Amino acid sequence: MGTAKKNTFDMRELSYLPDAPPDGLPERDALSPKVPAFSPLYQQIKVLILQSLKAGEWKPGEMIPSEFELAARFQVSQGTVRKAVDELSQEHLLLRRQGKGTFVATHSEQTFQYRFLKLVPNAESLLPAGPAHRTILWCKKAKATSEIAKTLMLAPGSGVLQIRRVLSFAGVPTILEDMCLPAEGFKGLSAEALRNHQGPTYALFETTFGVRMVRAQEKITAVHPSPEDAQMLNINDNTPLLQVERIAFTYQDKPMEIRRALYKTVHHHYRNDLN
Repeated sequence: MGTAKKNTFDMRELSYLPDAPPDGLPERDALSPKVPAFSPLYQQIKVLILQSLKAGEWKPGEMIPSEFELAARFQVSQGTVRKAVDELSQEHLLLRRQGKGTFVATHSEQTFQYRFLKLVPNAESLLPAGPAHRTILWCKKAKATSEIAKTLMLAPGSGVLQIRRVLSFAGVPTILEDMCLPAEGFKGLSAEALRNHQGPTYALFETTFGVRMVRAQEKITAVHPSPEDAQMLNINDNTPLLQVERIAFTYQDKPMEIRRALYKTVHHHYRNDLN
């Protein structure tokens, strides 16, 4: 078991990610296509569609142009467009609806609402699966440490928002989360706004701030809680917890959130479906 650590939200442990940018601003333009120079044509079309998604040409929940229209726009065959759209659908960025068209996937959609919540109740547990009751403890501004700035690809000392909340199921505190967001991308976000929002937090991010989390990387370790964390989860200091450190990315691998979650697994377990 890991030893209890004071919750300073330093996040130095998150530097495990590959290709971490150097201190300071990234040199590479976030819009530059991340495909080899001689990539298949459908991959190039996929990058162009991603650029339109990132630029907000089509909003979450909106229908994108038909394959015929996209083929005419990019001057390629419909089959090439279909292959690009198929991959984006498999990556949960687009959603095909039979007989209706293809839509930009949204965290408000029932299918995707809790795609990133991997804690599920045990078979014998009477506690319900999500949504959980959320208690927002704080949402405050701070300056990014060098490690947080590096992870979020910010200039040193940039402003960030730090959020702490407890998620409870049937009145039982189960998850303690600390989130760190770049302040520039979430102007106006407050504890009150988080408390008033009824749906998934990622749905609030995409509808209010235009930030859609499309993928995440996680690191999972077993730890003991600090005294403060134990108090928040109503457990003793020796209770083993799962610590899940996440970095969430928007389109084209732009990191927009660092999250540390402590999971109490008395009535729940972490489940990940692998393809």
